[in-house]
Amino acid sequence: MKNLLVILIGAMLVLAGPVARADRVKDIASVAGVRQNQLTGYGLVVGLNGTGDQTTQTPFTVQSIINMLTQFGVTLPPGVNLQLKNVAAVTVHAELPAFSKPGQTIDVTVASIGNAKSLRGGSLLMAPLRGADGNVYAIAQGNLIVGGFGASGNDGSRVTVNIPSAGRIPNGATVERAVPSDFLTREVLALNLNVPDFTTAYRLASVINETLGPGMAQAVDAVSVNVRAPIDPAQRTSFISVLENFEVEPGEVAARVIVNSRTGTVVIGSNVRVTPAAVSHGSLVVTISERPFASQPIAPFSSGGTTEVLPDSEVDITQEDSRMFLFEPGASLGDIVEAVNRVGAAPGDLVAILEALKQAGSLRAELVVI
Repeated sequence: MKNLLVILIGAMLVLAGPVARADRVKDIASVAGVRQNQLTGYGLVVGLNGTGDQTTQTPFTVQSIINMLTQFGVTLPPGVNLQLKNVAAVTVHAELPAFSKPGQTIDVTVASIGNAKSLRGGSLLMAPLRGADGNVYAIAQGNLIVGGFGASGNDGSRVTVNIPSAGRIPNGATVERAVPSDFLTREVLALNLNVPDFTTAYRLASVINETLGPGMAQAVDAVSVNVRAPIDPAQRTSFISVLENFEVEPGEVAARVIVNSRTGTVVIGSNVRVTPAAVSHGSLVVTISERPFASQPIAPFSSGGTTEVLPDSEVDITQEDSRMFLFEPGASLGDIVEAVNRVGAAPGDLVAILEALKQAGSLRAELVVI
């Protein structure tokens, strides 16, 4: 116990010192097994102002209502056609944080799965939330907060703002079961980097060994760093608290150019370099204009003649002026941006230039098209 306190005090003194361009461990890595768990469920939202499911098209809503009434001792005669306008069948989902204990509350999101027009003003009835293993981990219920709304007229016109068929219930679910975790039983804890990088993993292990002692950490691969941790729960929690506040200088990211072909967005990393290359980029502009005109009969009051509308198309092709620019050896990100801006290239033109440079072998970076 005393040895651990000495180590923690020494680590805090190291953390107090200035570190340049460093990130905290909690910002670049996470402890293996300490994660959120997704929960899903099915339920009914009641109390809607005539904006619920159309029961003729969503029979599962009617079936859910009948099943619920049966549980309350209400039996409907066979063949009854329920016309429900104030009820909507919904899915309920939430994220259960790590180490959540029974009795705590979590936020839930509710979304319509039928044809309900809006969930505004509705209340969710008790809905169990299950995990991937099928067990119930939380129970959701409460009044919905819906950010969107819609309005419609008798002539079919309709105006919708945001999405009225989904909403949230803050603290709308109560945790009923804790997720089993081996956090306190593992002899070795693994720190998983958010962005895989061999350099960052090596530096993280080095910082831990230099601060807490040799052999405390070992870099397994580009993602995981194994750390020896105390078995006692109180000591392990203090150990992780100190560990996640260590500051590590991450390795520089690989040279990469990201191109979004749908939006024309181009992101160029700071380590992108271009070998000597000359680039010339121009394009043709084709303009097509339609000028329909009316054709009148030759003689006035002529018999059998009709007025016709005839098309008149005009096609104009112009070639934009293009200038050649030169990339010097080892051109950096600033040089690339300056050269492209100098010729007034649009985002689409920039994508074409980068692809051509990659094909020519002059772009020293990975070109990623998403």
